[in-house]
Amino acid sequence: MEQYYGQLTLWLEEYPLALTILCLCLLVLVAWIANCAVKGILVRGIHSLLKRTPWTDDDLLIEHNVISRLSNVVPAMVLSMGVKLVPRLPSDWEKVVENVCWAFIVLTLAIALSSIADVFNIIWNKRASSARKPIKGYVQIVKILIYAVAAILMIAALIDRSPVILLSSLGAMAAVLMLVFQDTLLSLVASVQISSNGMLRHGDWIEMPQANADGDVVDIALHTVRVQNWDKTITTIPTKKFLSESFKNWRGMAESGGRRIKRSIFLDQNNVHFLTEEEVAHLRKFSLLREYLCCKEQEIGEWNNQCCDADPVNLRRITNLGTFRAYVTQYLKNHPGINQNMTLLVRQLPLTPEGIPLELYCFTTTTAWAPYEGIQADIFDHLLAILPEFNLRIFQAPSGADLANLRFS
Repeated sequence: MEQYYGQLTLWLEEYPLALTILCLCLLVLVAWIANCAVKGILVRGIHSLLKRTPWTDDDLLIEHNVISRLSNVVPAMVLSMGVKLVPRLPSDWEKVVENVCWAFIVLTLAIALSSIADVFNIIWNKRASSARKPIKGYVQIVKILIYAVAAILMIAALIDRSPVILLSSLGAMAAVLMLVFQDTLLSLVASVQISSNGMLRHGDWIEMPQANADGDVVDIALHTVRVQNWDKTITTIPTKKFLSESFKNWRGMAESGGRRIKRSIFLDQNNVHFLTEEEVAHLRKFSLLREYLCCKEQEIGEWNNQCCDADPVNLRRITNLGTFRAYVTQYLKNHPGINQNMTLLVRQLPLTPEGIPLELYCFTTTTAWAPYEGIQADIFDHLLAILPEFNLRIFQAPSGADLANLRFS
């Protein structure tokens, strides 16, 4: 055995290149064995330990491969330290291998830290307050800083220079860097203001017509905000536009507990008239109008008693339009779907060629879309159906059938 070892030693001394190659192969083999040992024993052991802990969020470290990525540092360190032991290896080659290994270690650590930042963002989003304070933009800023520092350290390692030299040279490139990262800087400012002022949150319903966006906010990132429109399409808006352009946020409506109804009924003005005694007697049957008619008749009676002229043209009388307006007001005040703690108006708008607009301005007790539309439709269905009781009629432009009946008549 010693004889074979001596012959091998003499042969390797005669062929130094073969000795260097053999040592390099042994070094690569050791690095591979170290990688397999770390991933096969240490990483699996850590994964098993994390799965047994009561804290479920630590499984995210496994899903994002944080531990396995950190384990890639071990073979790189073995190569970096072992390359110095390889005999007769040129110093330039030794330096190149060492620098590349250190650059790889820095890159591996940067990727692992970036994954940890993603895990922290996921854990934060599980909190109840995450919708009001999203941190995805801040996480992306941290990741940009991590990769920026990693890039400087990697370049410094590859060229075998101090990172301080690279940092000092960045001052001269500040103008160029600001130009290159202009959008990132603007988005950073916008993201900070949006988060700090609460202008935008996950789940907010927003409208931005200039961007064709009308729907719920599903993602707030550093550079973009994603909105899922009501037709299920996705609109991506640059974050900086939320500071430079106007948009409507419906969050205030959702938090108030009431959604506004603002719609008009257009009445035919030719049907407006003073009520006769028979019509007043008929309207007294409406429980919602009894109090109004009593108060109105008392008020008008006192006025007319003070009037010297008994001519009907100088006396006050009740109109069917005013009575209908009072009925609508009482109907809304007694409707279970109308929020009585918010503004409630029934007002007459200026006359138009389409008739007399009688506007309902009130708020429902729900902000959900479908129930809101149902309450609104039920109210107007009832009002349209009860109009003939007041001898009023909806204004409607003549249609083809109307013109045909007029011609034949």
